[in-house]
Amino acid sequence: MRRKNLFKTLLILLVIGWSVVVLYPTYNVNRLQDKAEVHYEKIEDNTTLNRNEIKAGLSSANLQLQVRNSFKGTNGNSLEAVINSDVQPLIELDQKIKKAEPNAIPLGLDLQGGTYLVYEVDLPQLMQNLAKTKDSDFEAALHTIQSRVQSTNDDFFDILQKVFAEQGLHLNRYFGGSRDSDSKIIEALKTEAEDAVNRTLEVLRNRIDQFGVSEPSITKQGSQRIVIELAGIQDVQRAKGIIGTTALLEFQLETEPEKIAAIRSAINRVWKRKLDKSGAPSADSTVQMDSALTKGKLREDTEVSLKDVFGENAIKEDRPQGQDSTASPTDSTVLVDQEIFQERPFDALLADLGGDIAVPTKNRHAVENILNSPEAHSVIPKDAVFRFSKRAHAAGDQEYYMLYILKKEPELIGSMIADARPNIGSELQAGRWIVNMELTAEGARIFSRVTGANVNKRLGIVLDGRVVSIPNIQEKIPSGRAQITGMDNDKEAKDLAIVLRAGALPAPVEIIEERTVGPSLGQDSINKGTYSAIMGMVFVVAFMALYYRLSGLVANFALLLNLVILMAVLAGFHATLTLPGIAGIILTIGMAVDANVLIFERIREELRSGKTIRTAIDNGYTRAFSAILDSNLTTLLTAIVLYQFGTGPIRGFAVTLSIGLVVSMFTAILVTRVIFDYVTDRFAITRLSI
Repeated sequence: MRRKNLFKTLLILLVIGWSVVVLYPTYNVNRLQDKAEVHYEKIEDNTTLNRNEIKAGLSSANLQLQVRNSFKGTNGNSLEAVINSDVQPLIELDQKIKKAEPNAIPLGLDLQGGTYLVYEVDLPQLMQNLAKTKDSDFEAALHTIQSRVQSTNDDFFDILQKVFAEQGLHLNRYFGGSRDSDSKIIEALKTEAEDAVNRTLEVLRNRIDQFGVSEPSITKQGSQRIVIELAGIQDVQRAKGIIGTTALLEFQLETEPEKIAAIRSAINRVWKRKLDKSGAPSADSTVQMDSALTKGKLREDTEVSLKDVFGENAIKEDRPQGQDSTASPTDSTVLVDQEIFQERPFDALLADLGGDIAVPTKNRHAVENILNSPEAHSVIPKDAVFRFSKRAHAAGDQEYYMLYILKKEPELIGSMIADARPNIGSELQAGRWIVNMELTAEGARIFSRVTGANVNKRLGIVLDGRVVSIPNIQEKIPSGRAQITGMDNDKEAKDLAIVLRAGALPAPVEIIEERTVGPSLGQDSINKGTYSAIMGMVFVVAFMALYYRLSGLVANFALLLNLVILMAVLAGFHATLTLPGIAGIILTIGMAVDANVLIFERIREELRSGKTIRTAIDNGYTRAFSAILDSNLTTLLTAIVLYQFGTGPIRGFAVTLSIGLVVSMFTAILVTRVIFDYVTDRFAITRLSI
């Protein structure tokens, strides 16, 4: 083999190896989903649950409870048999699928079924809300604007400016300051409209997180529309009902430290009693660890099986319907501090992080089950509630959810917030990101009383049952304006500001489009698309093998490699595979051998002119390259235009076509050339089979 081909060979092997590694999660997800399908069907047969309810139960970690409440039993199956043979395996499979899915190729709604919703923010109503003055002229102008928007595709704010000018109305009479120019007011209104859409996005995301959807797609479309794709969900009415519910924002004081200690001690006591009765193994029978729940000390432990620590049936309870969750799946192992486990089994699952209670992500489900057990409910005061942080925090080599014990009754609710804006602080907070918050008149009165009576205590900001921030009250705040500090960066400050304003939508939203694709139709699309791709490949492979003989087999190998690399690139970029995308792949199959056809025909011409095999191959690749580059480049430019100006389905086609073109250049020119070089260098061939 020529030395110059060594680098090319290593590059090809590297690409093949990368493709196999990147595609393995997709293969693994499909394999696990096939196994899960068996358990889904058995649970559906033995309960009154449908597929969507089972998936929601998996997401909220209360599937066991749902199965117990809806069990009907068929073929003589007992409840415990169904839980042990189907529910538990499905929970474990679902956990593995969720872990592998982020690296697998996601399927579009047209392939796996689901719900497609398009929401539109009501901008005329938003203008009503923002106007400082409202009269009959203003109402008439808004009515005219709304009529024109519905009949044309012009920009809302362009129409607003034209209508106000036509009717002799001054924008600064209704918006902004009295000396503001029209252009300044329009820019401010556009900013408010964009902010309204962003706040709506935050509300919808929080609702969808609790809907039990794997990787939902929530994106802005244009200036005032939001597109939501819920894969695997066919219950449109339920989806609309949950998504359309306004997020619940609450401000809850943290429970006093001595009361927190008493609650934890009581939970430890009742769970120790339960474990003693259930016959859970002692600390000596499991792996020994040297961590203790010591203030300021992170855990240094290893994984222990739930059954080894808590016994076969010690943790059975699941969260009741509607209990908050971030959809963390059940784990069969936990991290336990064995030094304190026998006396304080609840504390053994926790850690201390900066003086706060922290829960390793692996332990979250077990901790939630304990908190929702009848034993824990019997000792938790009625005026206290446990709340997890919205996000996990990294510390050392672990990630932890913070666990707070808050007073159950909120001091304020989201409707009492008038505004919240991110900013850079001054004085003591100079250079640091903060959030400035402004309350309504009612909220200001309540906030003044609450802050005055609770100086040096913490106030949890809770959105949909999750703590997004828990600032310390430094002084009484009578003005109705407050400052939240402790932001790590501008993104965290902006996100928190959006959350604070997301308690109530700034303007109504309405569904302007809804579509449902059934799973059977999606599977039918997959089957037909796969069949089309296979048949297209069979015809191309057969033609190349018959017409170009052994050289055709080389091209066929490059074609197969092309498909493998193409799918690997889709997986690597996490591009969604849609039905139009499959059409792009089928087109790529035909175009992938086009380059080899040009090369082979050129080689034939060189051989007919009396050139040697080595020279004919060199000239064939060299002289055909410009034609190959031109044809692929023009097609690639077309695909880029389709992607830039097309909608979702057209973009899916453009993405796969573009990737396929680039990959086909690699396989048709580089891979086949290396194979020909290897054969001609290694073997003394006198006639080329082409």
